[in-house]
Amino acid sequence: MVSLVSVFASAILPIVAVGGVGFLLGRFRDIDTGALNTVVVYVLAPALVFHSLATTTLAQSTLARITVAILVFHVFTVFVAEVAGRLFGASEAALSAIVLVAAFPNTGNYGVPVSNFAFGDTGRATAVVYMSVQAVLMWTVGVYIASRGSTENRLDGLRRVFSVPLVYAVGVALLARALDLVPPADSTSMSTVQLVGDSAIPLMLLLLGIQLARTDVGSTLSAVAGVVGLKMIVVPFLGIGVALAAGFSDPAVARTFVLEGAMPSAVTPLILVAEFTEGEVAGVPVTEFVSTAIFATTLASVATLTVLIAVLQSGVVL
Repeated sequence: MVSLVSVFASAILPIVAVGGVGFLLGRFRDIDTGALNTVVVYVLAPALVFHSLATTTLAQSTLARITVAILVFHVFTVFVAEVAGRLFGASEAALSAIVLVAAFPNTGNYGVPVSNFAFGDTGRATAVVYMSVQAVLMWTVGVYIASRGSTENRLDGLRRVFSVPLVYAVGVALLARALDLVPPADSTSMSTVQLVGDSAIPLMLLLLGIQLARTDVGSTLSAVAGVVGLKMIVVPFLGIGVALAAGFSDPAVARTFVLEGAMPSAVTPLILVAEFTEGEVAGVPVTEFVSTAIFATTLASVATLTVLIAVLQSGVVL
């Protein structure tokens, strides 16, 4: 078995360190995260996605297999979370929150860096594909889940998918590859795009830390215990099952796929429930429930991901 200490030091500690700096900034300085988020969403993340997809050594068949596996994984996680919520008599607002928290992992400002540290260039390329596909699902299926109890603003929310540059970066990169129009990797243009894209990773981690510093957990922790267990224990096993069924030829791709699905809850669901969902979960406002769940799953992930990476790197599972 791979040493847990070495896994933590090489794959998790760098993430914790940079995110910790962001956490301290969020505690002691008034940081305008809105402007920073805009830079990430409209400039840095699209550059990262374009460069990674345009220069990836992953075969087209592998890219297609990853995409299908992601879709299947999300179908399973949504179904399991929905069933679990209904078994416990959750309201529509609670169901929306539970499904969003459980089904959409933080594949961006957490998943990409961790996968990069854990599995190198292949891990990063696979994580970027995962992030890209999930971004489309988040702003389509995610919006529907958040707003299914209300007809207000749903169409406006669905339109947002077409305003996210990341979606177009995916299309342009794949088209450039198909037409063999990608400039050489060492050209000035691609080096510039890479420089801009690489800036996304540390800034994503800083933003994650800042956002966690502003989360008021309070007494809500007990209310999110169930969904935290679902997200951090049950969902990773679903990811392993899907990866085995997908039959990836490259073990690093399969392991990164599982790792991405095991990430803590994404931050975007908080934006979705704030805009589209009204009500309470376990006696607390739905937005407070989701923000606390994000905080708790992120905190728990330091331990769960360390163990998971050790298991994956050992080759015991995949």
